[in-house]
Amino acid sequence: MGLTTMTATPFLSIFRTTHLKYLLSGFCLSMIPLMSAAQTAELPESENRLEALIQQADSGSTIRIGPGTYNVRELLIEKAVTIDGQNSAVLDIGGEGYGLILKGENITLKNFEIKNSGSGFMDDFAAILIEESNNILIQNLTLTNNFFGVFIAKSENVEVTGNTIISNADRQTTSGNGIHMWYSKDVEVHQNEITGHRDGIYLEFVEGGTMTGNRVYSNIRYGLHFMYSDHCSYIDNEFRDNVSGVAVMYTRNVVMQRNLFVQNWGANRYGLLLKEINDSVVENNRFESNSVGIYSEASNRVQIEQNNFTENGTAIRMMANGVDNRIVRNNFFGNVFEVSTNSRSNPNHYEGNYWSQYEGYDLDRDGIGDVEYRPVRLFSLFAERQPLSLIMLRSLMAGLLDTAERIFPVLTPKNLTDPKPSMEPVQ
Repeated sequence: MGLTTMTATPFLSIFRTTHLKYLLSGFCLSMIPLMSAAQTAELPESENRLEALIQQADSGSTIRIGPGTYNVRELLIEKAVTIDGQNSAVLDIGGEGYGLILKGENITLKNFEIKNSGSGFMDDFAAILIEESNNILIQNLTLTNNFFGVFIAKSENVEVTGNTIISNADRQTTSGNGIHMWYSKDVEVHQNEITGHRDGIYLEFVEGGTMTGNRVYSNIRYGLHFMYSDHCSYIDNEFRDNVSGVAVMYTRNVVMQRNLFVQNWGANRYGLLLKEINDSVVENNRFESNSVGIYSEASNRVQIEQNNFTENGTAIRMMANGVDNRIVRNNFFGNVFEVSTNSRSNPNHYEGNYWSQYEGYDLDRDGIGDVEYRPVRLFSLFAERQPLSLIMLRSLMAGLLDTAERIFPVLTPKNLTDPKPSMEPVQ
């Protein structure tokens, strides 16, 4: 039953025909069951009393907001309610402080816009702050021109799905992260569009986070950035044209599957940066037009399998301080350098990859090259130590050096070979 408003005209009509004492007693008795049993409350157009309506609502109620712009600032929601903007309401924070602060259980926000949070690094101002909460759903919102979009702290079972999160900031000091997760568990981030923030998605001390189907592009630092967040997965996401790509650091048991890493081009830009990652999977991803497809440092037991590396500067830059990584059944198409490293030792395993630069043969027609392949070019070692030498990349001398090194390897890692290179792209 919805909350209703009695207008002046019906009230006077009843007053003229009914004794006053019966009118008042009847009116009061009728309002008691109406308020206690309310399941849906309507906030009409242009009435700025959302806070009062939330305070009056019973646990489990739905509050539907009519069209219009409503001023909100640090509106605290502690009870189990659903707030539905019906795809027409706008909550304006006014450039100061937080928007909505959630501290409770079973709260749903959906179908409205929140804009213009405060900004600054002394406080992590956000359109939505979720703190010490459980079973929260943030769905189909548009978050515009906020410092942080959604800030999740010390919470469990939070789902952020189908939202558009946009910032107009032009540098890191004027923007927080699109979706920020800290010290939380079982957070799901699905089907969001995130652009213009410092990091699109950020995780720190998160366990069991799942990110699928997000489109994260043109962010000021990383599209995805997470640290100390074990047992997380990101699947079927698109990370495009973020200044530094994607960074996964100091973490174990991460699953990275079927993502697109594209157009992260420039100095110190990577499709995917792995730093001190252990016991993880990088599988069935596409790395296209990045300065470096995967940069791996001090990472161990990572399975890099069935990925496509296409027209990157360097497909894989594997530092020798990581061990027991397996690079198997990947496709390398038209990369300048297929693999580069910083040592003559190779503690990792390469096998069954397709290399577009492979010039070997397959006499027994079993689909496997009869000659092992050395993917590290001599010139890549020079470029590793002297980046300015890249201006000689297309020179005749660079080609002669690489040819001589393939025939009589002296400087490149002797055991960094693919003993069974695939003659055809791996399906």
